[in-house]
Amino acid sequence: MEKTKKLDYWAFLPLIIFLAIYVGVGLFMVLRGVEDPFKQFPRHVALLVGLAVALLLERETPIGKKIDILCEHMGNSGVMMIVLIYLLAGGFQGAAASMGGKDSVVNFCLNHIPAQFLVPGIFLMGAFISTSIGTSMGTVAALAPVALSVAQGAHLNVPLTCAAVIGGAYFGDNLSMISDTTISATQGVGAEMKDKFKMNFYIALPAAIVATLLYGILGGSAGIVDKPSYDFIQIVPYILVLVTALVGMNVVLVLFLGIVVAGVIGLVQGHVTFIGYVQATGEGMADMFSISIVAILISGMIGLVKYYGGVEWLVKSITNRIHTRRGAEYGISFLSGILSAALINNTIAIIIAAPMAKEIGQKFKIAPKRLASLLDIFACAFIALMPHDGGMLMVTGLTKVSPLEVLKYSFYFFALIIASLLTIHFGLLRTKEEKESLVQN
Repeated sequence: MEKTKKLDYWAFLPLIIFLAIYVGVGLFMVLRGVEDPFKQFPRHVALLVGLAVALLLERETPIGKKIDILCEHMGNSGVMMIVLIYLLAGGFQGAAASMGGKDSVVNFCLNHIPAQFLVPGIFLMGAFISTSIGTSMGTVAALAPVALSVAQGAHLNVPLTCAAVIGGAYFGDNLSMISDTTISATQGVGAEMKDKFKMNFYIALPAAIVATLLYGILGGSAGIVDKPSYDFIQIVPYILVLVTALVGMNVVLVLFLGIVVAGVIGLVQGHVTFIGYVQATGEGMADMFSISIVAILISGMIGLVKYYGGVEWLVKSITNRIHTRRGAEYGISFLSGILSAALINNTIAIIIAAPMAKEIGQKFKIAPKRLASLLDIFACAFIALMPHDGGMLMVTGLTKVSPLEVLKYSFYFFALIIASLLTIHFGLLRTKEEKESLVQN
C-alpha cells in the first residue's frame, strides 16, 4: 500500500480554492443582479484551478506521479459507474419526456387533487412527480407555473404554496432511484439503492405527513377549473423504473429498460418518431455531461487530497473529537449539509463528502445505506432552505414574493431535519449488523 504524504489540513487547499472561486464569483454576480449568477464562472473551470493548485502543492513527488494519481482516481470503476448511471438517467428522462410522459405525470396529479386540499395536494403532487422523474428542478419547472397561478387566482396563501411546491420537489429528489443525489450517495459509499430508499423513506414519511397536515390546516381550499388531459400509459415507464429498482434489479438494467419502454410507447402511440426519440435520449444524456465531468474531476482531486494525507487528517480530527457513533453521524450529516448550502449544489456536495463519510463510517461501523441516507437528506434539506437555491429563485420569480416569506412555511424541510436528528440522537434505524457490533463492543 502506497504511503501518503503528511500535509494534513493543507491538503484541502485545492478544494477550498475551488469552493472560494465558484461560490465567491457566484455571490458577487448575485449582488450585481446578473442572470444565472452561478453559471458565470463554470464549476468545472473552477475545479481546473483547484486541480492546478493540487498538482503544485507538494514538491517532493514528481509531477508525473501526481498526474498518475489524479487520473487513477478520476477513472476508477466507482466513478465510471456513477457517470454511466448519470448518463442513463438523463437518457431516460429525455426519452420519457419526448413521448409525453413528463406532462402526463403532471396532468395526472392535477386531475386528482380534491378541491378542499389544494395546497397539501400540490405538495403530494410534487412528491409524486419528483419521485417519478428524479429531479427537483424539473419538478418545480413543470409544476410551479400551474400550481402558483391557481393559488394566485384562488387568493390562497402564495408563499405557503411556493413552499409546498419546493417541499414536494425535494421529497422525491431525495428518494427517487434516478435522482443524481441518490446515485452519488449510494455509489459514493457502496450502498444499494433499494436499501437507501427504505432507510430514507422511514425518515421522510413522518416529515411528509407533518408537512401535509400543516399545509392542509393553513392552506385554505380552491379547485382547479381546467383539468388537463393525460395518458396513463405514458406514466408506465416511470412506474416501471421505480418498481424494478425497488425489487432489486441492477439500476443500469432498470434505466436501459426504462429508455426502451419509453421509446416503444412513444413510437406505438405516434407521439414521437424514431429519430426524435433517439435525439431526445441523446439530449437527456447531454444534460448530464457537466455533472459527469464534475464528478470525475472531484474524484481526481479527492484522490490527491487523500494522497497528501488530507482525508486521513480529517478523519482523525473528527474521530479524536467524536467518541461515539452518534457524534460521527452528526459530523457526516452537517458536513454534507454545509457543503450543499455553500455550493448550492447537493450532488457535488455529496460527491465531495462521500469518500470522507465512508472512511468515518468504517471506523464507527455505520452501515453504507445509513451513510447514503444521511448524506442525501442533509444535502437536500440544507440547500432547499437557501434563498438563492434554483427552486426558490424560480418560485419567487414567478410570484414576486420574498424568499424569507417562503422559508417560514418550509415545514417539510424543518420536519425532515428534526426527524433525522431524532434518529441520530436516539440511535434509531440501526441494522442487525450494527446492533451486533454494538453488543460485541
